[in-house]
Amino acid sequence: MTIGIDIRVLARGTRTGMEEYALNLLSCLLPLDRSINYRLFYNAFSKKRLDFPWLALANVKLYNFNIFIKGLDVYFNPHFFAAPLSKNCRKIITFHDLSFEHFPEFFSWRKRLWHDFLMNTRQEAEKADRIIAVSESTKQDLINIYNINPEKIKVIYSGINDKFKPIKSNNQIRQKYNLPDEFILYFGTIEPRKNLIGLIKAFELIRHRHKIKLVIAGTKGWLYKNIFKSAQNSKYNKDIIFTGFVEEDDKPYLYNLASVFVYPSFFEGFGFPPLEAMACGIPTIVSHNSSLPEVVGAGAVMIDPYNIDELAWAMEIALTDEKVRAYLMQKGIEQAKKFSWQKCAQETLKVILGK
Repeated sequence: MTIGIDIRVLARGTRTGMEEYALNLLSCLLPLDRSINYRLFYNAFSKKRLDFPWLALANVKLYNFNIFIKGLDVYFNPHFFAAPLSKNCRKIITFHDLSFEHFPEFFSWRKRLWHDFLMNTRQEAEKADRIIAVSESTKQDLINIYNINPEKIKVIYSGINDKFKPIKSNNQIRQKYNLPDEFILYFGTIEPRKNLIGLIKAFELIRHRHKIKLVIAGTKGWLYKNIFKSAQNSKYNKDIIFTGFVEEDDKPYLYNLASVFVYPSFFEGFGFPPLEAMACGIPTIVSHNSSLPEVVGAGAVMIDPYNIDELAWAMEIALTDEKVRAYLMQKGIEQAKKFSWQKCAQETLKVILGK
């Protein structure tokens, strides 16, 4: 059997949720059955950046995405990109979320154009033979918004890398990112959907009672200027730190240095950062919406992202109540253990093979 896999999602070389999904899934999926021939299709980036270990497997070959794709039994796309396939080739697509349908105002006009016209996500969902949804929340959106047949959709939860675990503090990482002794952490893309202005407002409500800082880690997404402006205009602006890009190997240390992790997003298809923070044993606060309750279970405090007072209260409790902190640390680690990339890969292969 010959399976094509679209790896164009890796074009930017970044590590947002979709790239995280593709990289970790492929590292477990490709070695599962060496009798399967895999053709990986790419474009828009140099081969020099393709240094993934799984490319050395004998059953894996790399192809430039500049020709009509043929000779495949199945085509698997870890993201909803259109592809010129023959009629006899089955197509499997992973949908991470439909946040752009719920909150178009949180996306730039270029991104909305990409979703609505260049990719036509609704049409791609309709044309796919099978769809993998990374959460029940995403599955319900596909059914309710795109009217997709539920039997066509399989929910397969993403996994978590085993490097995320409780580890000792690392002063080199603290110095590298100019981290304070005690801080509340947000990690993820800096964009409106993540509700970072709300987080800054909630931080202001508790800062006068606690000598703690707020660290906002991650790269800029789109429409980020108002977030930085909100931080600059805060009376506690000297206590709000933006780290910028965080290297992959540094992430577990970053989580472990934090006192509390907060992820007050308005919408998530899955949400890797809260799961990673929980796996590191860090008390975690998330929004009670979309897929987040599925992911965190009883391992995090859930709040209304529109209620700034509630978010501030949750942060204060997670900082000061030792019983709450101990409970969240224990339950968070237990919950994170339920998610495995190996299990994700095995279930994904079954869908690809039509089982």
